[in-house]
Amino acid sequence: MPLETNFFPPAGRAVVIPIYKGTYERSDTLTSDIPNQSIMWRDHVAMWVKDFRRSLDYLSTRPDIDSTRFAYLGFSWGGNMGGIIPAVEPRLKTAVLYVAGLTMERGRPEVDPVNFLPRIKIPVLMLNGKYDFFFPSETGQKPFFTLLGSPPADKRWIMYEGGHDVPRTQAIRESLAWLDRYLGPVR
Repeated sequence: MPLETNFFPPAGRAVVIPIYKGTYERSDTLTSDIPNQSIMWRDHVAMWVKDFRRSLDYLSTRPDIDSTRFAYLGFSWGGNMGGIIPAVEPRLKTAVLYVAGLTMERGRPEVDPVNFLPRIKIPVLMLNGKYDFFFPSETGQKPFFTLLGSPPADKRWIMYEGGHDVPRTQAIRESLAWLDRYLGPVR
């Protein structure tokens, strides 16, 4: 399954990219990141959540990592997973989602972001393209943002002219400001 990795690590912050089940050298018979009703899809979503949580478990053992300041950064498929992981991982303090939204295809209820978004209470920044073909603004992005359970003052949705990407300079500026606001400045 291809993963989009065309993102940038926020300057001055450590970024860990988990190698999720079904991706890179852990590839298997899953061939798409588009949700479906199969048990295989459901099981993969559960494994991805476990992979993410295990990454935080490991980071929490390191003396050079401040485990009180974890943030979730998701791009595209990772943005969509940002509708689940922050709902079930209490160690996250904030989330930044690049080109996130709901897909037209639905997963089983137990792994559908629509059922997790109201449970997300941490601050969330969403950066999207107005003409995104994968997460259309009215049917994918807007419902995702509206369903977020974060307090209105702690969630922000910025839409840029463009498609399934966001302008790099503005995204960096917005992301760093967001992370500084909710995690504190880099020490």
